[in-house]
Amino acid sequence: MRNIYPNIFKVNNKNLSKAVDYLKKKQLIGVPTETVYGLAGNAYSTKAVKKIYLLKNRPLKNPLIIHYFNLDQLRKDVELNADFYKLYKKFCPGPITFVLKKKKNSLLAAVATANLKTVAVRLPENKTIRRILRVLNFPLAIPSANKSTQISPVSAKDVASEFGNSLTFILNGGNCKIGLESTVVDLTSKAKILRPGLINPFDVSKVLNKKTKVHTGSKTIKAPGMLKRHYSPGIPIKLNQKKVKNNEAFIVFGKKYKKAKNIFNLSYNSDLNEAARNLYKILRLIKNKNYKLICVSSIPRRGIGLAINDRLSRAAK
Repeated sequence: MRNIYPNIFKVNNKNLSKAVDYLKKKQLIGVPTETVYGLAGNAYSTKAVKKIYLLKNRPLKNPLIIHYFNLDQLRKDVELNADFYKLYKKFCPGPITFVLKKKKNSLLAAVATANLKTVAVRLPENKTIRRILRVLNFPLAIPSANKSTQISPVSAKDVASEFGNSLTFILNGGNCKIGLESTVVDLTSKAKILRPGLINPFDVSKVLNKKTKVHTGSKTIKAPGMLKRHYSPGIPIKLNQKKVKNNEAFIVFGKKYKKAKNIFNLSYNSDLNEAARNLYKILRLIKNKNYKLICVSSIPRRGIGLAINDRLSRAAK
């Protein structure tokens, strides 16, 4: 199929070189990750980071996740601890973000960390972004490639529809494997989950051999995903619904729901991982169909279902 988006480029050696050149020139690009598509810029450059906040219309109090290729890069900016090493060994590279203490001699742009003494860091698994990180001598600030508080993108087309001509270069890595943002674990004191993801609190507790609580109610925003309103399609959402009117969109889960024009099933097979991959795609589809209200059936609160419910509850604010 012909690419109708002039700012979307396939992943090959030539375009990866272009991506690296853009980043070295302190410009922004759209990139795939295993979680959602991101808006990438040089995390050591105040100029590049400010462009991210401006393009996303993101509050400056909301810090960015900084992405690294390996531990050698990571050690330059943050203080690593025993809990980090345990989780790193089990889950990295992968969909987990760590909040750690920032080193005093860190070169990270202060605006990227919202002037905090902590920083949210991640070592992504996606091969495309790893190929880029491998050849750079700086880490990348990569928030989701969407306007602040709105639906995260899970395809290059989603990114293009968000920013139009404002973003000139987007790498097309296909649909995201997971479809929801990374788990965020605060390791600056007693370990706690700030944002659930594919890696759930039980997984973290098992590795650390201690109970890890989910803690999202904090006045200090240490990492993305802690704002009360987030992931929103800009349409009112009602959760845990059983019936809807014909002019309302109904997001459901499982085989018991009949097919209908206004019914959007996250997974007919009751597969929560499939539901996670479909969530943002369906929210975007419903938005484009101009529905005025979204109702959502009950979604199991287990595994990545915790993250699905978290995103829906914030979208409903």
